[in-house]
Amino acid sequence: MLNNIDKLIVEFDKALRTLAATPASARPLPGRALGEATLSEAEKRHAAALMRVNHCGEVCAQALYQGQALSCDDAEVTQALAQAAREETEHLAWTEQRVAELGGRLSLLNPLWYAGALALGYAAGRFGTRWNLGFLAETERQVEAHLQGHLERLAPQDAKTRAIVEQMKQDESGHARTAYALGAAELPELVKRAMRLSARVMTGASYWV
Repeated sequence: MLNNIDKLIVEFDKALRTLAATPASARPLPGRALGEATLSEAEKRHAAALMRVNHCGEVCAQALYQGQALSCDDAEVTQALAQAAREETEHLAWTEQRVAELGGRLSLLNPLWYAGALALGYAAGRFGTRWNLGFLAETERQVEAHLQGHLERLAPQDAKTRAIVEQMKQDESGHARTAYALGAAELPELVKRAMRLSARVMTGASYWV
């Protein structure tokens, strides 16, 4: 059994790996065999900015799952959170690589978003298993809708970027289904609206910074 200092070191290491290390993916990059589309400079900048937003979202996902697992005492739910976090790490790797390929950069605000998401995830877990799962399910539903919006905004010919976003969208949908299968509670509409508002702030800032 880990003592408190060991746990602190482990969690700090997770944060450093998310914010500073180059993430690795067990699955191959979606669309890796596709050629680069002919994009204008404006289209490339826009795609890079959208993928920067998605990378920021994956940073937040790592922190959310970390916070939720820290305050969760249900082994099955903790395992589900760990599995989702592993897939989100792959998303982190995919988005980082695609941002680089498009000539963009990662968000300078990632440490700020990470800290906020970690606190939010921990708080969600303190409300109990059903609400913890409900927060997970609603987060994934909103992310799925957000990714659909990106598919509508990306250049139609940008198949490489679209392939990554499509696979991420499928994974997020799967995470939501898992949460509901484990007994997720439906969050109050006021909480859902607050989550959407905070997401708009994060995505809006990360698109530019």
